[in-house]
Amino acid sequence: MKVITEHLALSTRGEAEMQDITPQVAALLQASKLQAGILTLFCPGSTGALTTIEYEDGALADLRRLFDEIASPQQAYQHNQRWGDGNGHSHVRSALLGPSLTVPFTKGALTLGTWQQIIFIDFDNRPRQRRLVVQIMGE
Repeated sequence: MKVITEHLALSTRGEAEMQDITPQVAALLQASKLQAGILTLFCPGSTGALTTIEYEDGALADLRRLFDEIASPQQAYQHNQRWGDGNGHSHVRSALLGPSLTVPFTKGALTLGTWQQIIFIDFDNRPRQRRLVVQIMGE
């Protein structure tokens, strides 16, 4: 089994910005020349998250609304009281969704569903430069 580690650089605006990173991830897989295995994405940091969704305006708006309902920026967060950076909601949202995602691949292609894209969500309250870890394991 071969293990390849790559990185994916992203510039984000924060505030629950969602980016479809499927094309970049697929390109890294294709460059690996591996045919079958698993691809894992990981976001170092505690205010970003990864998931899959149908990347269309309605579904994205629904997901943003859900996070506003569950972890509103207007709520009181002890993190904000301690650090004064105003991103307590960002940490909670990221923890709910999670920092990593694993996708199997076969015949050199991601096994995503027809309407399923890989997205990165930056929950922080400011723009960021992100560097995701992409680890490809297979043969």
